[in-house]
Amino acid sequence: MKTTKIKKVLIAMDYDETSQKVAEQGFSMAQAMNAEVLLLHVISEQPAYYTDYSHISEFKVDYMGNLEVSTQKFLDKTKKHLGDDTIQTVVKFGDISDTILDTAKKMNVDIIVMGSHSRKWLENIIMGSQAADVLKKTTIPLYIIPTKKHK
Repeated sequence: MKTTKIKKVLIAMDYDETSQKVAEQGFSMAQAMNAEVLLLHVISEQPAYYTDYSHISEFKVDYMGNLEVSTQKFLDKTKKHLGDDTIQTVVKFGDISDTILDTAKKMNVDIIVMGSHSRKWLENIIMGSQAADVLKKTTIPLYIIPTKKHK
């Protein structure tokens, strides 16, 4: 039986407080396999509605630029917490599940690690589940870490 060696692990992160757990578990798995690690955060461009159309462009550029800087700092902080300077960090804009998959393919990753927040069914209907979307579309192995908070 031929086994595939995992050389590169993509850890998809968000701003949920449980993303630290996802990063730690994904990093631990990568270390066990002596694999490279890539931390990815996707900034979803949500439409904004304003009464004064002339200010939309300027606000969006300013808002998204600041968000990109903040997101990079978040990834750098996670990288420092994990204690490995070789970890790559990437901030991308776009649809979350599609951008995760596109980045995974372009970076030739062998496995994607992400968390599943296990929200209530109504929240999943309204907001969707990114983990479920990635699972439906991927040809790359996916390791989903449940992050449901227990009472």
